[in-house]
Amino acid sequence: MLPAFIQKRLRRFSSAEEGYISVEAVIVLPVMLWLFGVGWVYFDAFRQQSVNQKANYVIGDMISRETDGVSGQYISNTYNLLTMLTKSSGDYTDLRVAVVQYDEDSDTWSVVWSRQRGGTMSGRENRLTDADLADYADRLPPAMDNQQLVIVETWEDWAPTFNVGIGDFEIRTYSFTSPRYAPQIPFSNS
Repeated sequence: MLPAFIQKRLRRFSSAEEGYISVEAVIVLPVMLWLFGVGWVYFDAFRQQSVNQKANYVIGDMISRETDGVSGQYISNTYNLLTMLTKSSGDYTDLRVAVVQYDEDSDTWSVVWSRQRGGTMSGRENRLTDADLADYADRLPPAMDNQQLVIVETWEDWAPTFNVGIGDFEIRTYSFTSPRYAPQIPFSNS
């Protein structure tokens, strides 16, 4: 059985009618819920960025290990893999895969082949071209003559679950990988 002083305090607590706790709860609860929503949204944004980057690395590594080359169907299935790994809708996700080659004599990179999937949003429907590579010059590593790299780019339009001051934005990931088991990765339409 409970000691008498604990019983006395419990009786006094149950009969108290001041209402301080209720007033404090009404003031603090909305702020607490808003802070919870902010934490949730920011965590989800960073989590989705991380998931997209990891999916990008998986795709780049997968393509870099090909020895027989890739086809249009392979790229389509890679896009399906991207949407599955990121748990995103194909309406809001794009993929571009390109193989580029370095020419030591002219100190330039050129596109060997490039394919994209998705392309439902304006500005991201194009294959990578030699003219586009000027924007990538500072991101590509030093290379030997005729060395190839696989460039994988992904885009996803992300929208927050709650409106807490962060709006919709585009998650863009980029990676490059050297071919692993063959010096080049050809593209075949067959």
